[in-house]
Amino acid sequence: YKKNGETKYNDTFHAITAEARNALVDAVNDAYEQKLQEQQEQIESQQAGEPAILGGGIDITDPAVTEMVMRDGQEMLTGGSVSIYYFAQSDPAWKDKPYGSDRVGPYGCGPTALAMAVRSLTDTPTDPAAMAAWCSENGFWAAQSGSYHTIVRGVASAFGLECTSLSSMTPESLRIQLSGGRIAVALMSRGHFTSTGHFILLRGVTLEGNILVADPNSRQRSLQEWDASLILNELSNSSTAGAPLWLLSQPAVE
Repeated sequence: YKKNGETKYNDTFHAITAEARNALVDAVNDAYEQKLQEQQEQIESQQAGEPAILGGGIDITDPAVTEMVMRDGQEMLTGGSVSIYYFAQSDPAWKDKPYGSDRVGPYGCGPTALAMAVRSLTDTPTDPAAMAAWCSENGFWAAQSGSYHTIVRGVASAFGLECTSLSSMTPESLRIQLSGGRIAVALMSRGHFTSTGHFILLRGVTLEGNILVADPNSRQRSLQEWDASLILNELSNSSTAGAPLWLLSQPAVE
């Protein structure tokens, strides 16, 4: 329009279809919901890297306790409550596969840990790339962070696993649960497993009462035994969606 003979701005209109308008509204809503969920869950970055504290685990040399073996072309961790199909998020087969707009290698500890759990407890043929795709499609991917804490209950429900939280965070309670055929998904904070945030599996107890783990970011740590108190002390402070520790098991047979 013009004011006092001067052009202030030109009105230019571009047609927008109903489909394009709806897509724009959906994109804005999705971005808003993602930011809201991030704030509610207080997600710490789960980007892969070296732990803040090196060492801490005890090397296991007795294969009767645990070892890494190959079965039908797949790495497996023996011993513990359940033999675990082991997946490393850095494996060349899927480290560059997408997890949302991120990649499995840097940000896929959540889907990698849960791929191990689902494959081991249900025999469902999955791997980190397939699990990352499923988790992204179902709203569990957190951009440039890793995974929302709802990922554990969501995957458990979808793949037919029972999922409960550990009611008493004591070493003895943890040992009892892991000795009874359950495994646990643990969300770790800064310490011996990560410098930020990280999902691992707890898979059994040794005769000395130490904990066996399956760490998607370290084969070495997966072949060590860990003090139960150290693990409990380094769990995330988050309590959203059942965090920081979820117990997984096969459904009870009626």
